[in-house]
Amino acid sequence: MEPIALDEALASFTDRWSPRIVTAVNDYDVRVAKAEGEHVWHTHDHTDEFFLVVEGELHIALREAGGERTVVLPRGSLFTVPRGTEHKPYAPVPTAILLFEPTGTLTVGDRHDDVPAHVDSTTGHALG
Repeated sequence: MEPIALDEALASFTDRWSPRIVTAVNDYDVRVAKAEGEHVWHTHDHTDEFFLVVEGELHIALREAGGERTVVLPRGSLFTVPRGTEHKPYAPVPTAILLFEPTGTLTVGDRHDDVPAHVDSTTGHALG
């Protein structure tokens, strides 16, 4: 049990859309990821998804009952996508994010579009 420096954790890998698990809180993973470009439309049927932008800027397109909208998260902003909401993250510039998700949650959700090669379909990788 030692403190974890987010900048050092983020410097330990280069892959985009391929989160690393930095610690766990109860039954949740705390993950960091680098993002650039588009992710994939996907839905988490049984869990919310928490995003905190550490560096850069993240856009999250949402498909809701009233139609589509996009939330823009500059550095230091956070947002929770409610369970069951179809969403697609997009980073217009190199971006670093921190996520909270139940351990074992797939990065592409329970339902998703075709996964492009630059998006890692994973439950998270160990840090280091």
